[in-house]
Amino acid sequence: MSEPFTRRAALLSSLGVLLPPRAASARYLNVAIFSKHLQFLAGAELARAAADMGFDGIDITVRSGGHVEPARVAADLPQLVAVIRQHGLEVPMVTTDIVDASTPHARAVFHTLASLGIRYYRWGGFKYTNDQPLAEQMVAFQQRSAALAALNAEYKVCAMYHTHSGVDLVGAAVWDILEILKSLDPAAVGINYDIGHATVEGGLGGWIDSFRVAQPYIRGVAVKDFLWQKKAKDYQPTWVPLGQGMVRFPAFFGLLAQSTFDGPLQLHFEYPLAGADAGKRQLTAPPTEVFSAMRRDLHQLRLYLKDSGLANAQA
Repeated sequence: MSEPFTRRAALLSSLGVLLPPRAASARYLNVAIFSKHLQFLAGAELARAAADMGFDGIDITVRSGGHVEPARVAADLPQLVAVIRQHGLEVPMVTTDIVDASTPHARAVFHTLASLGIRYYRWGGFKYTNDQPLAEQMVAFQQRSAALAALNAEYKVCAMYHTHSGVDLVGAAVWDILEILKSLDPAAVGINYDIGHATVEGGLGGWIDSFRVAQPYIRGVAVKDFLWQKKAKDYQPTWVPLGQGMVRFPAFFGLLAQSTFDGPLQLHFEYPLAGADAGKRQLTAPPTEVFSAMRRDLHQLRLYLKDSGLANAQA
């Protein structure tokens, strides 16, 4: 047994996680950058920056204010994807503002994705209200998800519900969105598991259980890090560079390595980063400083992947 695997097994054991036998053959995960954080670039400049920093692909924002407006998806997305692919990068997924099958331009988005061979897109946005029991609301969410799954099956695309953290957000606990999706085909509707948000909600061990139980539906993974910090009279999660926070990445990627997950894997930058964190089109610092921070986080991520057997030896 290799030394990295031994260290990972020991760490997971200390967290109460039992590892199955290590897979005989390795698999490597490519890393895409969430294009929200490069909203100050477009076209060839966007593709060139992502390639120069060492990313394998781009998760394109196809939403209001994003790199592609939903109303123009048929015209603009193929052009952008072509430019990105010309730079040797993948487009493994797009991020949309689709909530259900009735969201404007949903069919146009699905048709365009299918024509480009892009199978995955990010969806979400269900919220609980105080006017009826949660169980009844979840039934309604299941019905809306079922309608979306049927539409996805028609176009052979897969929706990945993004797990955020926060009050009244469906999917924050992960268990609830899984309950909503459990009778539906995971090839049509799944989960984009955000380990940063999952740790905010799951603390010491809850994220382990949420990952385990949701594993059959996890189709994408988003990566970010955070710390709990005192602000005014309350503690709040504060996003920080990768490896400087509370997310147990060695343990998480150890679990991921023992699963059948094969992407898309997305790197996010939510900590203060001259406006790139918030998707601003104008930065408050030179782009070189932003790119330097992004390279640092990507390097750290590749180290985690390498130690877990999910990146090649040159990572």
